Amino acid sequence: MPIHRVGVTGSAGTGKTTLVTTVSRALGVAIVPEAMRAMLEAGFDFHTLTRAGHMDLLRRQTDDLARRLAASGDSLVTDRTPLDFAAFWLSNGYGVDDPAATAALLERAVAAMADYTAVVLLPWGRFAPAADGVRSPNPWLQLHFQTVLEGLCRRWIAPDRLWIVPESAADPSARADWVLDRLGRVAVPA
Repeated sequence: MPIHRVGVTGSAGTGKTTLVTTVSRALGVAIVPEAMRAMLEAGFDFHTLTRAGHMDLLRRQTDDLARRLAASGDSLVTDRTPLDFAAFWLSNGYGVDDPAATAALLERAVAAMADYTAVVLLPWGRFAPAADGVRSPNPWLQLHFQTVLEGLCRRWIAPDRLWIVPESAADPSARADWVLDRLGRVAVPA
């Protein structure tokens, strides 16, 4: 059986977790959950972080996901990718705070992207982000992040591995079918 590593990306409220869950079940593979979401759901208060603390957290989350991808010889689906952490970094203006650290983080994130069979980019604005304490419901904050993320994806992921979900694939099952159909057409060595 071929090994598929799929990264699902997009701003908050685009349906990443739903798609990750559906695709992983269909393939019978492991999920790498979004680290920050798990922290927030466990009660972590993001607002207690300083800028330096947030920068450190983004570095650690980038490194953790990159190590997990490199160490795994199995198929998996990730809820976020290392480029997501670079997009958070840039969206928060940390590139101005520390250009050298920005270059290092981006280099690690880009290198880790080579471990994916495909990166699935979900479109912004299809669903209104819920005010659930896990993500910001501000659509303009999400659009800002999405724009940075899309730019990074288009710059550093080969077009044949960057799968941009069409707006027409609106409901979760249509999105999952679209991704699974494309995966079925990918020749990946076992």
